[in-house]
Order: sequence, then C-alpha cells, then structure tokens
Amino acid sequence: MSVISSLLAGGAGNLVDSVSNAVDKFVTTDKERMEQQIEREKTLMDHEFRIAQLDQQLSLGQIEVNKVEAANPSVFVAGWRPFIGWIAGVAMTYQFLGYPLLTWLWAFLQAKNMVPTSVGAPQPLQVDQLWVIITGMLGIGGMRSYEKVKGVETKDVGNK
Repeated sequence: MSVISSLLAGGAGNLVDSVSNAVDKFVTTDKERMEQQIEREKTLMDHEFRIAQLDQQLSLGQIEVNKVEAANPSVFVAGWRPFIGWIAGVAMTYQFLGYPLLTWLWAFLQAKNMVPTSVGAPQPLQVDQLWVIITGMLGIGGMRSYEKVKGVETKDVGNK
C-alpha cells in the first residue's frame, strides 16, 4: 500500500462507516439494509479504485522522470545511479574481500614484528547504511529475478 493509499484509506473508511451507521438508524426493512450495504460496498470499491489510479499515476510519473534522467547527456544527471552502484560495489569488495585479507596480513606482519605498534588493525566498514542503499538499488522486490523467469533479455543494456 502506498503513502496515498494509507492516508486516504483510513479516513474514507471511517467516513463511510459513520455515514452508514447514521443511515442504519433510519432504515427499517431488510431490503433497505441490503440496498444500503450494497451502496456502501460500491462506495468503498470506487474509493479503492481511485487510490489505485493515483498510485499508478505516481508510478508512471516516476518512470518518465527516470527516462529523462537517463537520457540526459550530463554525467551529473544520468550518471548518479551508476556512480552509487560503483561505490556500493567497491565498498562490498572491501568489506568481504579486502578487509579479511588485510586483517590476516596485519596479524601475520604483527606476529613477525614487521608492523610498528602505532599502526592499528584495518577497520571494517559500517555497512548498516550501505545495505539500505544496495537493497534499494538492486530491488527489494526481486524484479530482476522475475524478469529472468519471464525470459527478458538484458544483454543489450548499455551497448546501444
């Protein structure tokens, strides 16, 4: 559910419930109650449909912004996503390859008394914030996996 959905859903649902409770006081027959229930359900379905339309319009607008950004000749506009990707890749390489190797090398050199005592051990990165960026860039929803299952080819990406 999007931000708009969550903001509108609670308020409209409460409003419909309040109106329906007030109407229930004046409705006396089962047929009238059933008609009112059908009308309530239609109103709620219409509201949910309008929220879905707003969500879709927001998504389509973001897609258009992304297209314009990617087509821009300026590296500062079109290149920010690849830049962040390279930073994340270098950070992950250090964290999972460089840091363990440097720690092992530092311990080995210290055991041989080849490292001055003033030189500290290599430090790991604080990857908590990095994970947020990486998972966002890679797609938390696993859309690339979905594309692979559906057979979408990406061999030409970047080669045009």
